[in-house]
Amino acid sequence: MADTFNYRIDHHGSLVRPPDLAATGVEQAVKDAVVLQRSLRSTVVTDGDYPREDFRGAVLDGTTGFRRTGDTDPDGLVRWVAESLPKADGPLVADRAATLAALTVIAPKVSLPSPAYLAATTYEAGLGPSSARELGEALAEILRTEIAQLVSRGIRLIQLNNPLLLDWPENGPLSYDDALAVEAAAVRPDERPEGVRIGVCPGWTAPADIDTARLERLYGTVLADRWVLPFHQGTGAELDLVRALPEERDLCLGVVDAAVPEPEDIDTVMARIDAAAELKDIEDMAVAPSRGFADVATRPLLTAEDQRRKLVLVETIARYCWGNEF
Repeated sequence: MADTFNYRIDHHGSLVRPPDLAATGVEQAVKDAVVLQRSLRSTVVTDGDYPREDFRGAVLDGTTGFRRTGDTDPDGLVRWVAESLPKADGPLVADRAATLAALTVIAPKVSLPSPAYLAATTYEAGLGPSSARELGEALAEILRTEIAQLVSRGIRLIQLNNPLLLDWPENGPLSYDDALAVEAAAVRPDERPEGVRIGVCPGWTAPADIDTARLERLYGTVLADRWVLPFHQGTGAELDLVRALPEERDLCLGVVDAAVPEPEDIDTVMARIDAAAELKDIEDMAVAPSRGFADVATRPLLTAEDQRRKLVLVETIARYCWGNEF
């Protein structure tokens, strides 16, 4: 796609929170995060998820129908359950995103949890909604409306995160087919102005083996403009993810590991990108870390300095790939 270069140096959205966030205030911290991202020559900026407890908060904090429990899963995510079909009385994050857009001339980006992910992880039989599919459809409508609100406020890059899609749990409350239908409903806005990209991240890491038919169903059903794919382990499965991607879709490769502080060897990363470029036009690619750096605010994966080194490395890799177009 012709304007992929606008979003070449990408990141998932969450950043390590500053230690003095409470004292500094969220608004000032976001301004500082924008300055940091611009200084690192990122071609997108986010609010770092600073206003939220974790990456789901953009939806869970702004809708009715969910209850926070006292349980926590191994990833540090607090468990929420749906007690009724969710409702949003107004924009979830669009107003904050408009403020973000006013801080920078480069592309503001907003990341949201996907409706299928939220439905699969918050549905509890007998508690509220009649099925996980019904819950997912309600969430998809909320997110489709929110995407339209974001676009109307100048946001041109929106990413839905579902860390389960590449290895969907077969024994969960939402079937794979229902998950695809729910995700598809969210990424089909009534209008998509020129330059708007709606992306999907289907997982932080590639599974050991790829079911090609299943993957083709994913790509063929969920008509996202951009697929943000893990590409930091150098496995054949990662290449399979690229190989199956339809030609008309953009691709963002997660080329550095956001959970490991040691920097990647650039020659190794470039060799992996060269292999991907044999399958997909490099002009339709972007690069990013493999995932968010702090999808749970209190459990950052790296220190702020290690995060900075990883983002600098992504920028360096982008220049190796595309020269001085930035």
